[in-house]
Amino acid sequence: MNKIYYLSSCDTCRKIIKSLPENNLVFQDIKQDPITEEQLEEMHKLSGSYEALFSKKAQLYKSMGLKDQSLTEADFKKYILEHYTFLSRPVFIIDGKIYVGNSQKNVAEVINALS
Repeated sequence: MNKIYYLSSCDTCRKIIKSLPENNLVFQDIKQDPITEEQLEEMHKLSGSYEALFSKKAQLYKSMGLKDQSLTEADFKKYILEHYTFLSRPVFIIDGKIYVGNSQKNVAEVINALS
């Protein structure tokens, strides 16, 4: 099953979704339908680390003082499960491969994978 984890209130996510070719993605708005530990485990297995899935751009990252701390993999996992804003978005899982974030290179790879 090909899937996208995204935030419907995020302009960048909406723009990326509009740019996608016709596809059979299952959409999960992580604010309305939070990711489960099982889903995060699958993402971790595909990406290799929780840090790779963690958004250091999140406003909470700075306001909670996390940027001044030495976070472990267990910390990254805990924060992602606690609040949707810590997941780097969007996350695509397509044919067993994960694509994390909104870089142009990443979006191009996703469009390629769906074409």
